[in-house]
Amino acid sequence: MILVADSGSTKCDWLIADGNDRIPTKTMGFNPFFHAQSLIEAEIARNDVLMQHKDNIDAVYYYGAGCSSPERNTILERALATHFRNATDWVVAQDLNGAAHSTCAPGEKGISCILGTGSNSCYYDGEKVIEELHALGYILGDEGSGSYYGKQMLSAFLYKRMPAELAEDFEHTYGATRENIFYHIYNQPNVNVYLASFMKFVSRHKEHPYFQKMVYEGMAHFADVHITCFENYKEVPVHFVGSVAYHFQDILSRVAQNMGFTVGKVIQKPIMPLAEHHLSLLVK
Repeated sequence: MILVADSGSTKCDWLIADGNDRIPTKTMGFNPFFHAQSLIEAEIARNDVLMQHKDNIDAVYYYGAGCSSPERNTILERALATHFRNATDWVVAQDLNGAAHSTCAPGEKGISCILGTGSNSCYYDGEKVIEELHALGYILGDEGSGSYYGKQMLSAFLYKRMPAELAEDFEHTYGATRENIFYHIYNQPNVNVYLASFMKFVSRHKEHPYFQKMVYEGMAHFADVHITCFENYKEVPVHFVGSVAYHFQDILSRVAQNMGFTVGKVIQKPIMPLAEHHLSLLVK
């Protein structure tokens, strides 16, 4: 059996695969920037599906946010090894690699982008992933992501620059006050996840001109930074994974048309094609 994981900062999708069997499950998302090895071990141990099959796992392929250096990857490797002790084949790599493997066929060139809680992009030359720009995280970067829009929404609400009908619904939906917003932003962990949680509100009002403009400008900003940095961005398909890209495909298509690139695959959850990628390699 193989175990494949695709983890953002909000949630982690897992898939146990063997022959024709596909067993999905979920945990909270892990990011070694914010989460200690002990927390990751404990959260995995709480998942009954993973614990039921842990001794039958021969290989673990984990792709996650924040797994961009050997030091941070070691946090995940040690946490995983605590439970899946019989695994002999290991991959712990950043989520960009997972995005590329789930959207680009072997030998196919393309740009793969993440637009979820956070954002990033890479170029896949048919064999390996090339990251032109390193992600700056939710404070300095994450353009076009859920956390990016969350900051804009909260600022607009608190500055009273959000349209009145939206502000009234926002306040009613979340019981939003300056005090509780500041408490979550400045006194609680996982601020990026808190910010991204407001995308549900955007999605509910996605036809409103205010959010149409906000999402379009954010995606155009993302494309300007993370897609046009690749010289041949107009010549290869540009793929996307993540909930923001998936739920706002219509706006993404307009951005692509106006900026001259071609949208390829748009996948909300890449876990299944990622697992099929690894299974195909085992057959070879």
